Amino acid sequence: MIEVVASMARGPVFLAGELMECLITFTNPMSHLSTSASSEMLAWASAQIHCQFHASENRVALPARGNKQDVQAGSDTVLIPSRGERGQCVLDTPPKILFCDLRLDPGESKTYSYSEVVPIDGPPSFRGQAVKYVYKLTIGCQRVNSPIKLLRVPFRVLVLQGMPEPPFPQDEEVSPSNPFLEEEEASRRDARALERALDLLMVTTSRRCPHMFNITNMRGKVAKFCIFKTVYRLGEDIVGTFDFSEGDIPCLQYSVSLQSEEEIQEQYQRRPGQAISVTGHGRHLESCLHTASSHFSLPIPLNVTPGFSTDIVTLRWRLHFEFVTAREPMEPPTVLQNQSEVTVWAGAEHVDVDTFSWNLPIKVLPTNPALASYVSQFTGTNSINI
Repeated sequence: MIEVVASMARGPVFLAGELMECLITFTNPMSHLSTSASSEMLAWASAQIHCQFHASENRVALPARGNKQDVQAGSDTVLIPSRGERGQCVLDTPPKILFCDLRLDPGESKTYSYSEVVPIDGPPSFRGQAVKYVYKLTIGCQRVNSPIKLLRVPFRVLVLQGMPEPPFPQDEEVSPSNPFLEEEEASRRDARALERALDLLMVTTSRRCPHMFNITNMRGKVAKFCIFKTVYRLGEDIVGTFDFSEGDIPCLQYSVSLQSEEEIQEQYQRRPGQAISVTGHGRHLESCLHTASSHFSLPIPLNVTPGFSTDIVTLRWRLHFEFVTAREPMEPPTVLQNQSEVTVWAGAEHVDVDTFSWNLPIKVLPTNPALASYVSQFTGTNSINI
C-alpha cells in the first residue's frame, strides 16, 4: 500500500492568473521492522487542474453534446481527470508528469512539487441555484497492470472581471533581472503580479465618492439616502445613512438586504422570460418612526462569489430596500417643559400604510485570496491509499 497526500502550500483560494503550488507526498507506511514489509512500486503519477460545470436541467437548456469524449471512457487505464464527476469539464490544463517508475522501500517517502498558473480565462468558483463551477486539482497514479487511481483536491478560484487593466500583465521584461537568482526569478515575478492585482483591487475599492438619493413614493418625499461608494471587495462592510428630517411623509420601518442576482443568458433559458434567481446574504431591519436620522451596516461575506459573466450565466449584486410609510402625518409625542411626571407614549393601534421597494446596483470584487482562505470550506489537503 502507498499513501498519497496532496497539500496546497498557501491555502485553497487563488486568483485567476496566480501560480498555484501543491506538495504531493508518496509514502510506503509499512515499517522496515515488519516481517511482511516489502518495497512498493508506482508506474507513474501526473497532476492537472480542471473545472467542472453543472447546470440545473429545470433552468438551463444546454446544446446537445457529441460523444467524442466518451470513446475510451470505459477503460480504467485511460486518464480522465473528470471521471465520475457530475456535469462536464469546461476547462483543464495539460497534465504534468510527476515521476515514472517510483520505488519506495518500507518507511520511505518522497515529495514532489506541482505548480501551475490558474487559467485566467476561466469562470470563477460558483455554486448558484442554476449553475455551478467547481475547480479541482486531480492527481492520477497507477501501478503496473492496475486501474488508475485519482486523488482530487478541491479549491476556490476568484476572478477579476471589469477591471481597467489586466491584473497579471504578460510583459515582465521591463526591469533587468539578476542572473545569479534565476531560480527565484519566477516566484518573485508571480509575487509581483499578485501584489499588482491586490494593489489594483485596493485602489478601486478605496475610492470614496458619496452618492445621494432622494427616496420618494407617490405621496411625497420619504428620506434622503447617502452611500459612500458602490464598489466593494469581499469582507467589506456596506455603510449607508438615512436622513428622515426632510421627509414629507413619516417612515415607520425600513429594511436593507444584500442580494445577488443569477441570470441565465437568454439563449440558454429553459423557458422564455425566465425569472432571475435572487439570493439574500444579509438583512438590516429597523423601526424609524419619529427618527431624524439612521444608518445601516451590512458585511459582505468572504465566502460568496464576486460579480462575473460567462456565456451561460451572469451574477450581479444589489442592495434591496423596503420602506413602510404612513399615509397620514403622525404627530410626535409632546413633553411639557415643566412636567415632572414620567410620560409614556403609546403608538397608534391602527395605521394606514404604504409599502414600496427600491434596488440599488453595486459591484462586488474579489479580495486577497489568503484572507478568503480562512473561511473556505476546503482544507487544501486530501489523501488516498493506493
